[in-house]
Amino acid sequence: MSDKKYCISYEDVQKAVERIKPEAHVTQVMTSKTMNGFAGRELFFKCELFQKVGAFKFRGAYNAICSLLEKTEDKSNLKVVTQSSGNFGQGLSLAAKLKGVPTFVVMQNTAPQIKIDSVKGYGATVVLSQPGEKNWIDMRNKVAKEEGAVFLSSSQNPDVIAGQGTMAIEFLEQVPYLDAIVASICGGGMIAGICIAAKHIKPNIKIYAAEPLNADDCAKSFAAGKRIPLPHGPPNTIADGLVASVGENTWPIIKDHLTDVITVTEDEIMKATKLIWERVKLCIEPSAGVAVAAVLSDKFKALPKDMKKVGIILSGGNVDLSKLSTWF
Repeated sequence: MSDKKYCISYEDVQKAVERIKPEAHVTQVMTSKTMNGFAGRELFFKCELFQKVGAFKFRGAYNAICSLLEKTEDKSNLKVVTQSSGNFGQGLSLAAKLKGVPTFVVMQNTAPQIKIDSVKGYGATVVLSQPGEKNWIDMRNKVAKEEGAVFLSSSQNPDVIAGQGTMAIEFLEQVPYLDAIVASICGGGMIAGICIAAKHIKPNIKIYAAEPLNADDCAKSFAAGKRIPLPHGPPNTIADGLVASVGENTWPIIKDHLTDVITVTEDEIMKATKLIWERVKLCIEPSAGVAVAAVLSDKFKALPKDMKKVGIILSGGNVDLSKLSTWF
């Protein structure tokens, strides 16, 4: 399928592979016969929790910073700002630190403390907003204006999307016989990048988005054939990294390439996350557990059995340990 009408092309993802190669990890793929038994399929776990900053977000952040520097003549006054639920803020903070670029990260004051502390630890200035997407955006715009900072969207910036797509190239090099890839979705940067890269390499591969039922804008949008953003106010989900709506740049890619969206309940997310901790010994965060929960769901199990080999993106491992007592 041609990708010329979208905000990125496969060639952009290839360029991103070269840009991030000096710094990003090639994350390993793990398997588990126990999990295969639960799912009724052969599963391959792409361990992005072992990426720098503990999440896939470093890929897109580093690619975006490098691309921005390539385009900027006067680099001395360059600053960047983003809004993030945590993982992209960490990724951008580290990427910008490696390149000597001051960074501001706007986070909702409901974000896990571990993610706020980590963003600060990588050298960024954290600015807290009130909960809700509108408050988040308003604060980001305020910081950008006051600081003269360039805004880098965590999911809609083309260089970020291309950077996230590198994991699909990597995954299909490691496991070329995958029939499907399942990944959680928020703004859609990861899924959009995966769609462009994976569908170019293997046009018949199926791509599934996994989403909390309590933050199901992508499922509703996909069913309606048009983008339906989340209502104002923070979604009530344990998957704290999946609280934003699919964006305008990622939606056309998702609409045209995605096979389906699988929604899962809070109970399913918690059970799947705990299952990976106990049986696979990987400390994933609930936002990554959403993809696991989708594959273990009745809807996914009812899909044709000829889809035998399924790749799951374990998107991150930044767990707020202080909340464990409230989860289980």
